[in-house]
Amino acid sequence: MKPGDSLLLNDGLIVLVVDSVKGDQIRTTVKLGGALSNNKGINKHGGGLTAPALTAKDMEDIRTAMAFQADYVAVSFPKNATDMEMARQLCNVAAAEFRHKPALIAKIERAEAIPNLEAILKASDAIMVARGDLAVEVGNAAVPALQKRMIRLAREHDKVVITATQMMESMISAPVPTRAEVSDVANAVLDGTDAVMTSAETATGKYPVEVVQQMANICAEAEMAEDVRLDADFTGMAFSRIDQSIAMGALFTAYHLGCKAIVALTDSGSTALWMSRHRIHIPIYALTPKQATQRRMALYRNVTPLLMDQSAERDTALAEAEAHLKKRGIVASGDIYAITCGEPMGAPGGTNMLKIVRAA
Repeated sequence: MKPGDSLLLNDGLIVLVVDSVKGDQIRTTVKLGGALSNNKGINKHGGGLTAPALTAKDMEDIRTAMAFQADYVAVSFPKNATDMEMARQLCNVAAAEFRHKPALIAKIERAEAIPNLEAILKASDAIMVARGDLAVEVGNAAVPALQKRMIRLAREHDKVVITATQMMESMISAPVPTRAEVSDVANAVLDGTDAVMTSAETATGKYPVEVVQQMANICAEAEMAEDVRLDADFTGMAFSRIDQSIAMGALFTAYHLGCKAIVALTDSGSTALWMSRHRIHIPIYALTPKQATQRRMALYRNVTPLLMDQSAERDTALAEAEAHLKKRGIVASGDIYAITCGEPMGAPGGTNMLKIVRAA
């Protein structure tokens, strides 16, 4: 810090200007005041704070999270891929005794993260467009374009993306959202986000249930209005992996046949993830014998993960899958659906078969 720098507290609601720096003491003048409660964030306007992405408390929290095998760990303030790689190493070490490997979410909220966005994406399983701290560092006006870019890049790199912060802020104290908030949530969905997230609206707000109901309705309406351009999506694309080619083939075939559903028998969830990166108005059902995979896939857009034990024999597994779908009312006799699986059954990354089925 140096004189003239601006410090922003609580997502920029309180602004301090640095007057002097002596040793480890920073004296400031409050330029924009307000109530400040505990555990609020601090940013430097324009970025440049040197605090590490992972503090000693974060490391302890990771050990706690791994003790109950959390599916996702969100890392705050990563500046580069190294921060995410360090977090993954810590998670894997802490989870080794449980034979568990969590997925990592990079919260993009530092100005320094923007030039390193693709490298951070490659080192993560998902990203969060953390608009509060990010806006404080890069300026409010820059955030909408950055949000669109981050969502697009995440989908191109087969990563999950969450859009967060102030999406329904007025509902902290009001029973209905503003029209601007409705448009904000809908536009994030139309851009391709996998999930939208509330913060204070449900943590401390007066109408937490109504917030979730309103947000769910907005998401559903926006999804119905999406343009499906699968043919254009696949133009110029090349797939080097058999399992990914099968996943894309299932989407393309189901779309042109007008299938009732797309079904993936999956061990790791990769097939369902690849399918979910493309817009299609056909529901994707991912059937897995692993509860951890089922929970992780709950974040994938347009994917409904279902737990189902699978036979090691292919034809039996396919028959079990159809019975499972019919029992839940997903398909009925005469419906056409696409189903993918791998032989031998149960091998991660082994999807190598696509079958078009008319339900018995």
